Amino acid sequence: QVQLVESGGGLVQAGGSLRLSCAASGRTFSTYAMGWFRQAPGKEREFVASISRGGVLTAYADSVKGRFTISRDNAKNTVYLQMNSLKPEDTAVYYCAARDGPYAPKTSNYDYWGQGTQVTVSS
Repeated sequence: QVQLVESGGGLVQAGGSLRLSCAASGRTFSTYAMGWFRQAPGKEREFVASISRGGVLTAYADSVKGRFTISRDNAKNTVYLQMNSLKPEDTAVYYCAARDGPYAPKTSNYDYWGQGTQVTVSS
């Protein structure tokens, strides 16, 4: 089992940047594929980005491709989401998740979820 804690959210102006972090504790972090998801008010949770166990493979939602970058540091048990050129439509609660299974780029089938961190982008 793994516990996930997100941080780094906040209020930023459109065009700005934020870096989210997700710290994992519990079972060996490097055995999990990791993902970031978001949920805006009144909308369903949606996939944002994912990264394989070793960090070689990544995938992104079309809406964030070219602006967001997912990475991980297995020595620090942490996954990151660098968000650049933020838009008001990126406003949401962002969740990280861990998948105990083979890497599946855009699946929403994750086993463990964090509590989320709020990102608000003002226009």
